[in-house]
Formats: sequence, structure tokens, C-alpha cells
Amino acid sequence: MRPNLVTGLDIGSTKTCAVIAEVVSDVTGHQPTIKILGVGAARTGGMRRDVVTDIEGTMNSVKGAVKEAELMAGVTVDRVWVGTAGEHVHATTSTGVVAVGSDREIRDNDVRRVHEVARAVAIPADRELLHVIPQQYTVDAQRGIRDPVGMAGTRLEAEVYIVTSSITVNQNLAKAVTRAGYKIDGLVYAPLATALAVLSEDEKDVGVALVDIGGANTDVVVFRNGELRHLSSIPWGGSVVTNDLAKGLSITFAEAERAKERYGVAFAQLVDPRETVELPGPGPGTKREVTRELIAHIIEQRVDEILGLALREIEHAGELARLGAGVVLTGGGAALGGASDVAQSVFGLPVRLGTPGEGLAGLADSVRRPQFATAAGLVLYAVQQGGAGSGAGFGEGFFGRILAWLKEFF
Repeated sequence: MRPNLVTGLDIGSTKTCAVIAEVVSDVTGHQPTIKILGVGAARTGGMRRDVVTDIEGTMNSVKGAVKEAELMAGVTVDRVWVGTAGEHVHATTSTGVVAVGSDREIRDNDVRRVHEVARAVAIPADRELLHVIPQQYTVDAQRGIRDPVGMAGTRLEAEVYIVTSSITVNQNLAKAVTRAGYKIDGLVYAPLATALAVLSEDEKDVGVALVDIGGANTDVVVFRNGELRHLSSIPWGGSVVTNDLAKGLSITFAEAERAKERYGVAFAQLVDPRETVELPGPGPGTKREVTRELIAHIIEQRVDEILGLALREIEHAGELARLGAGVVLTGGGAALGGASDVAQSVFGLPVRLGTPGEGLAGLADSVRRPQFATAAGLVLYAVQQGGAGSGAGFGEGFFGRILAWLKEFF
């Protein structure tokens, strides 16, 4: 394995995706080039609602996805960055306050101290710290400061976002990956990684909601003023849509999944009402004709409901009116044709489909699908954290210092 390789592994409830990239340093020491070498995907076994229920099944899914990516890349890897998400992930805000030194100039050490105070909160015994994300700083009475270093003041206050997750869920996920033959370099809250792959800095600054429709859950993350403002998980995803098709069309779940992938769209107006498709009949070896519009209607109703729940989450957080950049849809559920049209109607805001690829080189076209957004984002996150050996490093300046501090806790 080359020291400048990094692998992102997204173990979803229905599909496991892997992305292998090479990090090439710029001779000038600026931003490294991230070359996509290979991608792989496998149907997930042994997962339910983003929680491992069968380690053996999940292990095989991990092996299948990573081996396919290795074959495409022509390399072998032994370390991966893994995403985790779902209802077991919780977030809360915390603040810390420290006094500035006698010279009244805020230094790196003051920022470090205020972070340590802010993260000193009681965490239940069954949970562990996943991320501590700085939000903003207050120097004396001046709020909304992003970089306090070098400023004059006597009192420094920091507001941070503390993300925790279930120890048991994480341990079982780690066991499945380890048994597949890979070491975990980092466990990352998946929507944060996804945001790196599909959101621009301008969108995060003016306000944007990322809605990631996965197999079992739909994750909602809101950014504003360049900072994370809200995150939540809705226990409905693409599997619920498939289940509706199975019931509405009287076919098995596997047949419904195939029908969704082949003929499904999320916006019925995109379908010719006269078009029919062939589906399995009630008896062995029999077939029957079903209008494609019926399939679309079933999908649209459930997608509309899922997005309505996402809207409610954003409204409850008080962020809907602040989304200057609108909504970005991603994840496997967003790959259905017309999903953006339904979202536009639900949110009443600009909506676009979020696909990775921006800032990536090599086989970047291979990851330009919503399904690979999280895996590609994990690669970007790893590089940002200096997780690809000598081929990657921390950026200069304040955010570089913050990333260096955060790395201690991952």
C-alpha cells in the first residue's frame, strides 16, 4: 500500500460504497491534488437502520465494496475512514469561557484552553465523543468572531457543537470492518463528510440545508455563516419507498427494489401515463403489465412525506427563512428522477442535486453520483485531517490550527 492513499468507506443500510484516492502533494506546498483511483459498491447485508445486526453480513459487504475499488484502482489498501450516522448520533451545543493573559492578546493557547473548557461536559457511559466542532467566539462583548487569535480582550468565550454516538453501535461497526481485514483510521459523522463533497463554501456561508436520503434514514444538516447550525436524522429513507412499492404492487421486496431502480421516478408528471412495464405476476413464472405512472405515484407520495418531515426539522430549528442557498439533495434516494422537483414543491426554495467531483482529479466521473457522496466526502475529510501520510497536511492559518486541535480527539 502506498503511503499517500486514502480510502473512504460508507456502510449504509442498503448499499456499501468505497472510494480509493491518491493524494499528490503540490511542489509549491499548496493544496494537494486528490486523484480518484477506484470506486466500489456492494449491497449491504447485516445492517438495519444504520446499525449492525449481523457482523458477518456487514463484513462481507465491506469486503465486496473495497475489493471492487481495489481492482479498479490496481492497488491494495489496509486502512479506511468510516462514516457513521443514524438515530444513535446526537448533538448539543456547549460554551466555554476563559480569561485572557495579562497582555490582553489572544493566543493559540487561549483558544486551546477555551476549547477544553467547552468540551468538558458530562457524556453518558453508553456514549462516546465523535466530534467537537467550533462554532463561533465572543471576545468580551463582541460576538460572531471566527478567528480570535491576535485580537485584544480580557474574556474569550467559545461556542462548540458536541457530537456523540452510541459506543455499542460504533464497536460493532468497527468489528465488522476489522474482520474484513481493514484498520479504521477515523470514524466520522457521515453527513459532515458528505457536506465536504457536495456543498460549496459560499452555500455554507449564506445558508444551506443538506438533505441526505439514505436507505434507512434521511439526515438533515444545516449550515449558515460557514458553521454547522443543526443536524438531525429522520428514521425514513429509500427502504420505506421500496416497501410501499412491494405492498402497492403485490410483489416481493427484492422485486420492488428492482422496479424502483429500473422504472422508478419521484415525480409522476415526468412519466407518460400510457407507458406500461412488465412485472412478476401472482403465479410462478407469470408476468403482468403495470403502468409506470402507478409506480411513480407510489414513489412520489412517500418521497413527498419524507421531505415534508425534513422541512419540519428545519422549521423547528428556526432555519428555514435563513437558507439563502436553498436545499441540496443527495444520497441514493435523491438519485431518483424528479426528486428535485418534489423537493422544490415541498420546501419552496431553490433545490439542486448534490454530487461529488468538484476539486477531484483522476477518475472523478466515477463518483459523480449521489450514492458516492459520503464515501468521496470521507476521502476529503481524511485529507483535511492530514490522514493520507506525507501526501496530505493541514491548511495554514486559523482553520489549520483548529483542525490540528480537533485531530487529538478523533
